[in-house]
Amino acid sequence: MSTVTPHRPAPVGGDVPGTDAAQIAPAGVLSKGWSLRLPVAWPLIALFVLYPLWWVLGVSSFVFVIFAVPMLMQLRNRGSIRVPPGFGIWLVLLLWVLLSALMLGLTAPNTLPAAGGGGRYLGLAIRLANYVAMTVVMLYVLNLSERELSRRRVVRLFGFMGVVVVIGGWLGSLFPTFSFVAPLRSVLPHSIASQSYVASLMNVKFAQVQQVIAGEPSSPRPSAPFTYTNSWGENTAILLIWLIAGWVVLGRPLRRVLGVAIVLAAIFPIVYSLNRGLWIGIGISAVYLAIRLALRGRMVVLGGLALAVGLIGVLIIATPLGRTFDERLENGHSDDIRATLSQGAITAANHSPVLGYGGNRALVGSNRSIAIGKTADCKQCGNRELGSNGQLWALLVGQGYVGALCYNGFFLYCIWRYRRDHSAIGIAGSLVLILMLFFQFTYGALEATLAYALISVALLARNDRLRQAAARARTQGTVSGLRARLEAAGER
Repeated sequence: MSTVTPHRPAPVGGDVPGTDAAQIAPAGVLSKGWSLRLPVAWPLIALFVLYPLWWVLGVSSFVFVIFAVPMLMQLRNRGSIRVPPGFGIWLVLLLWVLLSALMLGLTAPNTLPAAGGGGRYLGLAIRLANYVAMTVVMLYVLNLSERELSRRRVVRLFGFMGVVVVIGGWLGSLFPTFSFVAPLRSVLPHSIASQSYVASLMNVKFAQVQQVIAGEPSSPRPSAPFTYTNSWGENTAILLIWLIAGWVVLGRPLRRVLGVAIVLAAIFPIVYSLNRGLWIGIGISAVYLAIRLALRGRMVVLGGLALAVGLIGVLIIATPLGRTFDERLENGHSDDIRATLSQGAITAANHSPVLGYGGNRALVGSNRSIAIGKTADCKQCGNRELGSNGQLWALLVGQGYVGALCYNGFFLYCIWRYRRDHSAIGIAGSLVLILMLFFQFTYGALEATLAYALISVALLARNDRLRQAAARARTQGTVSGLRARLEAAGER
């Protein structure tokens, strides 16, 4: 694992034997009295534990950028900063997002001319800020010591968010039309609050109501505590993996029972969300776990997994959820639109393969005809955005083939690098990265999803580093013990 050493004071301690505990423990931990000082890892804890509050306030889309500031300040005071393997690939992606600003004024093939003014630069600035913030979060988690925030506690924080998304799924399924204006709206200037992007963030909803199944006027699809149903779907898949790892596999008996109950409770909103990408992602997770367990000879656990999957399948088929599942598979209402947008993204990347166009572009017309566009009477007609149908397509349009290759190359390298980590954290973290590669075809990754993936990379790197340190300690202990026995034998 590499390190970056800025000209800062000496490091604040780490995970090596002999480190002075007083250097790394937060105030109050080593003393017998109470302390009002926050723990060292308070930014990450506040980000996770208070996420429902950030969502209600309407700032959830910016919360990672906000908390990246105190995280960065802590990193600056640590001296040597560890970076994960393959970090150079990720840095190239960040550089490419910045350089793609040079292309913002160009018009991609079959798209409307780029909007004038500073709006296009503001959009790129927001994307770049998110990429940088997620990177800071990854480095922050990677550089925390076990005393400051253990790996298991990070996994439990993931599990807490898993509980939140399941509750949000039930709220969206049972109360799909419930919405309210975020309190932040009342303090924003009208010029900012009236922007369509900001207005969508300030309108907090439990679900998106869309027409998905033929013959039905609308289908409520849970989205809380995120803005969009697709965000709820991909984050649910990722967070449930960590919930199972932290609560069911690594948890104590009571937490295990709660973990199983929460996973079972997630079935209803998962099916009710009509989210085919989420369903496929769960299938990929089950197959991956089966392969990993089989390779390790864990046949009893593999049998339990097969039994659980079978029981869940029977539960779905034997209830009205089965009918909902079948109807969704028969109604691929967005397939034509996605195909058109994907082909448009490839065409755009072919015309600007190195730097892309800096961001999404509005398609001329619609997937049916170039003559169908937005009008005052039909604001939903045509002019859909190239890059809006998945992270891969957004990168192709925004940063060309180089950006897409760097994004995929980083996650592929991490999967390969930690392929031999058979611990619960190792398997869960690798599975999350595999799902990121799959979800890029259908979902965007900014903001929370990419943060969860990069935190998973940090956990994998920390797990690998500490396991190697433990292996070296055992080896040194064995050598020292053998030397002592030989010396004792020689004295006789």
